[in-house]
Order: sequence, then C-alpha cells, then structure tokens
Amino acid sequence: MTAFSKIGFGGSCHWCTEGIFASVIGVQKVEQGWIASENENAYFSEAVIVHFDESLVSLQNLIEIHLHTHSSTSNHSMRKKYRSAVYTFTEEQFHQCSPLIKTLQYSFDESLITTVLRFAAYKPNTDDYQDYYYSDPRKPFCQTSIYPKLQLLAKKFSSNINRDKLKEYNITL
Repeated sequence: MTAFSKIGFGGSCHWCTEGIFASVIGVQKVEQGWIASENENAYFSEAVIVHFDESLVSLQNLIEIHLHTHSSTSNHSMRKKYRSAVYTFTEEQFHQCSPLIKTLQYSFDESLITTVLRFAAYKPNTDDYQDYYYSDPRKPFCQTSIYPKLQLLAKKFSSNINRDKLKEYNITL
C-alpha cells in the first residue's frame, strides 16, 4: 500500500489551486478550504491540502508548480485572504521548504513572497464547492479563471499533467 504525504498551499482562490493540483500526476486528493498556521490566533486564509505520492511527484515539483501558478511575487491588496504560503505538516517538511523556495527563486525576476508556515488548523469549504473545477469545467469562473491556469500548467509542467483525468472530463489543453 502506498503511503501518501500531504502539504498545504495558499496563494490564490482555493478553487483555482484545487483545480491545478487535482490535475497533477501523483496527487491522490485535494482538500479545499481555509488553513491557519501556528501562532496566528486562528487567522485563516484560502488554501488547499494536497495529498500526494512522493514516488510520482516530489515536494520540490509541487512547490515549483505552486509558485508558478499564482502571484507568488505580488504583495497585492487581497494578500490576507490569499496568503502566498506553503503549510507544512512535519518538521522535516518545514526545514525542506524554505531552501527549496530559495533555490526556485532563480526562475523569477522579482522576489518571491511565499512563506513557509507550520499547519495549525483547517476548515473545509462546503461540499457543494468541493472539486469545483472538475464538477463542471464549463462554469464561467472555471473557463475564465481556472482553465488559463491549467493551460499554464500544461505549458510549463507538461510532464506532470494527468492527461487521463483531463481526457475523462473532455478537457483539451
């Protein structure tokens, strides 16, 4: 039986982030909602928890996908709601992530603002919003906001796309 790891990501709308990671080979499940980190007085921001098989996709690869599929260098006015973060579940992950982000800085012209935080709590979105993109990819928000991010994913990370899943939903990138 395969053991799955998990990591949290925040940075943009959790529907977008969920759609991206649900399309990656090696991702078993994506939970979508709000995450709070330790020492923050229960402050929650939109985020996802990604359950993944490390033999199929590495933590570094997931972080790289995350950095390239949201505004990881922009400290915009909605940053409190959409915090650019990696939420870790173990001390080992916590100590791995900052150096990985520093290593990935080379592919960005501006400084990354993504922070590494220790996971504290999670509140799931309601059931009717779970699996938002794949429940109906034809919805206007899916077409205007999520689909372009999937196109970016396909262009930059083509070897990581779960093409069988896309085919199942008649999605062409």
